[in-house]
This record gives sequence, structure tokens and C-alpha cells, in this order.
Amino acid sequence: MAEAAPPAPAGEAPQDAAAAAPAAAAAPAEEAAPLAPIIVKKIIDEGHAGAHGGAWKIALADMMTAMMAFFLLMWLLGATNSDQRKAIADYFKPTSVTKAAITVNNTSGSTGLMGGQSIIDETALPQASAQTGLMQVLQPRENTGSKDSDKDKDRTDALSQEEKARIAGESDKANFEKLEKELKEKMSQDSELSKLKENVVFAREKEGLRIEIIDKADFSMFGLGNTKLTAKSQGLIEEIARSLAGMPNNLKVRGHTDALAFAGTDRNNWSLSAERADITRQIITKKGVDEKRISRIEGVADREPFVASDPLDPRNRRISITVLYRE
Repeated sequence: MAEAAPPAPAGEAPQDAAAAAPAAAAAPAEEAAPLAPIIVKKIIDEGHAGAHGGAWKIALADMMTAMMAFFLLMWLLGATNSDQRKAIADYFKPTSVTKAAITVNNTSGSTGLMGGQSIIDETALPQASAQTGLMQVLQPRENTGSKDSDKDKDRTDALSQEEKARIAGESDKANFEKLEKELKEKMSQDSELSKLKENVVFAREKEGLRIEIIDKADFSMFGLGNTKLTAKSQGLIEEIARSLAGMPNNLKVRGHTDALAFAGTDRNNWSLSAERADITRQIITKKGVDEKRISRIEGVADREPFVASDPLDPRNRRISITVLYRE
């Protein structure tokens, strides 16, 4: 019969139980350990919310837009003339609206809040502004024959012609300077023509650029009392013609003589100057100048002398080729 184990002394636990007790106590302690709390801190600053909102951005944008429009207006007033400003004002005139239909009485392109009202238009002040809607549809204007419409059309046509004339005039001035420079360079580079540089005179006048080939004591373009060109003068005229061939401007050719009269013949300086001008025309047209560009051929005899104090001065004998401004 087996013997029972002796009872453990009072106040002592068995050795195995004593060893297992701390491990069993530690496991629940670890599982029950609480998590660290999450703390959210909210700071509400009520003292400066109004000063640092977004309303100031809208105000600044409005101010910058207004300033840009103002400076654009100042530039427009300074860069246009009175006719152009009037045309711009006419463009922004309001359309007239009736109960029956919408009729366009002018070239207005505005349907904004003020209807394109212009304060500088005398006829606009009594007229009430009208807004017919953002999606307003305008039908093409019929020709009613109204005086106002005719005036607007004439003003637009006149402005267009004025602009065309201004642009053409600026272009002609630049071409004249280029032509003068080109001819001087060609004469300087040619050994024969360089001797005649002093005989070619360029002058600006109301009609355009005048190129004059002038006789001198040691040089004459034509034989005495006839229309036969010398070799040097013909070569000079041909060189001028080559430079004129590429220009669109019309030309005027004029012949001049001195006051020495013919003796015992029916010929005179009038016919001689006209014939010399026509000979010059024939040469320049053969060298590439379109015949249609010849506007006038004139012979003025001795009535427009180069040296008014001496009617017999050889410099009074000359040929003038004027490059006319385009109209």
C-alpha cells in the first residue's frame, strides 16, 4: 500500500505551485494594462478671424481690375485721334428696342448693363439705356436709307481712307529713302557713274521724291538743240530706271531748258523740253518701268529755272523724274 505524501508545513506552498503562481499572475496583469489616452487640443482664436478672412482678396481683385481698365482707357485716349475716338464711341452706342421688334439703328456691339451709352455723343444723352438680355439675338439691318446710317457709313469710309493714306505715306517715305540711298551707292561703285554724282540731285516735295539730272559746263545730257542722249547720260537714266522698276508709285517726267532761243526755225524750247521728257520716258519704260505708271509727261521750257538769277546757266537744262506719293 502506497504511502501518502506528508502534508506541507503550514504557511508554505508547494515548490511547483510557488513557481507557477507569479507567471499566472503576470499574464492577466499584462493583458489588462490600459492604453495611453489620446488627447486632442483645440485652440480657437476668435480675436483676429475678421482681419484675416478672404474678403480682402475680392476687394483687391476688384481694385486691380478697375485700375487696369482705367489705365487702358488712358492709353486708348492718348493713342487715338478724334475721329477714331468717335468711331469707338459709335461702336458702343445702345441699340433701340421697341415693343414690336428689335431694330438695330447703329453699329453698336454692346448689350451690357448701360447698353453702350456714350457720354460724348450728343444724340445719346436723351436716350434711355436698355438691356434686352444676355442671349439677345440681333437680326441683320436692312437698308432703310436713314440719314444717321449714311453718316455713320461715310464716317467709317472716311476713316478707312485716312488710315490707308497714312500707311501708304509712311511706306512711301521709307521707300524714297531706300531709293535715294541705293542710287547713291550704285553711282559710287560704278567708275563711269561716279563722275556724274554731282549732276544728280534728290529733293523732297509735296508730290513726292524728285530726281533731277542736271547739265553742267562740262557735261550735257543732250546735244545742243536736239534730243539725242549722250552715252553717259543714257547709262545714268537706265540705272535710275532699274531702281524705279520695283516700286509701285506713279512717275512724272518733266523736261527743262535754258533761256537760249532757237534762231531762224519753227522749233522752240517748249517743244524741245517736251521731246526730251518723252525720250526719257521711252528709256525708263524699256528698262522695266510699267507704261501705266507714267502719270504725266511735261515740257516747261525755261519757265522753272534751276538758277533763277541766270536764265542761261547750263544747270537750267535738266530732266526731272518725280516718284509720286500714292493716293
